[in-house]
Amino acid sequence: MSMKFLPVGPRTFLVELADLDQTLALFDALLADPIDGVAEIVPAARTLMIRTAPGFAADAKLAAQVLARQPAPGTRREEGPVETVEIPVTYSGEDLDDVARHMGLTVAEVIAAHQATTWQVAFCGFAPGFAYMTCDDLRFDLPRRPAPRTRIPAGSVALAGRFCGIYPQETPGGWQLIGTTKVPMWDLSRDPPALLRPGVRARFVEGAADIHPSAAIPAPVTEPALTILSSAFPLVFQDEGRPGQGGQGVSASGALDMGALRRANRAVGNPSGAPALEITLGPVRLRADQPVTLALTGAATASVAGLAQPAGVAFALDAGDEVTILPPETGMRSYLALRGGFDVAPVLGSAATDTLAFVGPDPLKPGAALACAQSRAIAVAVPQDQPSLPKAGDLVELPVTLGPRADWFTPAMIAHFLTQEWLVTPQSSRVGIRLEGAQPMTREDALELPSEGTETGAIQIPHSGQPVLFLADHPLTGGYPVIATLLPQALDLAGQIPPGARIRFTAAQDFALITPARSA
Repeated sequence: MSMKFLPVGPRTFLVELADLDQTLALFDALLADPIDGVAEIVPAARTLMIRTAPGFAADAKLAAQVLARQPAPGTRREEGPVETVEIPVTYSGEDLDDVARHMGLTVAEVIAAHQATTWQVAFCGFAPGFAYMTCDDLRFDLPRRPAPRTRIPAGSVALAGRFCGIYPQETPGGWQLIGTTKVPMWDLSRDPPALLRPGVRARFVEGAADIHPSAAIPAPVTEPALTILSSAFPLVFQDEGRPGQGGQGVSASGALDMGALRRANRAVGNPSGAPALEITLGPVRLRADQPVTLALTGAATASVAGLAQPAGVAFALDAGDEVTILPPETGMRSYLALRGGFDVAPVLGSAATDTLAFVGPDPLKPGAALACAQSRAIAVAVPQDQPSLPKAGDLVELPVTLGPRADWFTPAMIAHFLTQEWLVTPQSSRVGIRLEGAQPMTREDALELPSEGTETGAIQIPHSGQPVLFLADHPLTGGYPVIATLLPQALDLAGQIPPGARIRFTAAQDFALITPARSA
């Protein structure tokens, strides 16, 4: 069995195997015999993305330990009890005619084949509740669309690369759409929230489901501390995120500028990872409904009664006072911390709002009342200098690790990637920065990449050739090659780059496989 180790970053690499069966067999072996320092394993079609804990490197030593655990050829996975779910589908997808042409069938024959097949969940990723289901019918080995759609409705049933998947929420995506279902794939009121999980089988039938939505849990009534009076963009709660759940399709999310979040909390005496408000651009106005102590860090400045407040320094408001957060001259995002913490219910262990997966508290709009958790605060930290941030028109250099798929591009294209200045477009968000270059990236072939895990900071090259730099709310798996990944220390700066700025990527060394790959 061949095995390759592909670099992603200082604490992450990809293990590439020959096929899905070998990948899942190694995944089982690593779960049965864990390696010290491995924090997370994200399985995909032909890869395992292995992420280490702080203080442990994703290096040749770790690769050797993974290699030693590979099962003997022909080892079969042990399967538990089989659960089968039936999913009603309305076959009206936009790509149904294209799928029929690819398969050499009529539309009716495609539908019949899709229903006749038993689909098994191999792994989860991309978004919470998104399951990659595979089958034995080789005719369903289909390419992705040449360019991904920016919006695919929730419940869309789609095909790509011998997989069938159902989009749990409205998201971007590049799979072929064949129909829709009303059955919810992800429901936090259900235990477990994901309907489709590894090992579960699914059968599709034609028709609409009779769905009774789960009752909403009323929010507790608490005394408001702040009220949002106006905001140019929705505000979101962010903390240090929910790492360690990537194998279930749940992103870590969290603050895009983690350093600014921590500085804001320390300034008011909160634990550094406490939830704070992440504010994109501005302006924002808030009213204090009781005496509060706040601190603002990141891009913007705060003004109270016309007086500017020093960045990163705690300031107090009495009931009825208003604070205005002005649009920043540089940077993109600011963090407002409340002494005692915001009273916000965690979801899967975190108060972070994942804007792609719709996990976490809802985005906040004018009129929202924010309560204080009254958590025990401590002495405030000495104010720290705020780092300088880029503005539109600036050129920002970001360091990267080449890989894991740099070998999909010629040396000339890699050189072009590293020397071209890439424009940050207004289509950027917490999911990722969409870049535009005068000369797009091209490949000599049109090979499809099986879906595999992607790290925060991954720079993916879709068929358009215009890179996408993944940020905190990115999909956990993807099928376009990642030419490079930002070094972790550059993520805070990346989260502050506004539209109109330009990015140049720098790499310390050429792409190289991790040593044990050659002896696998």
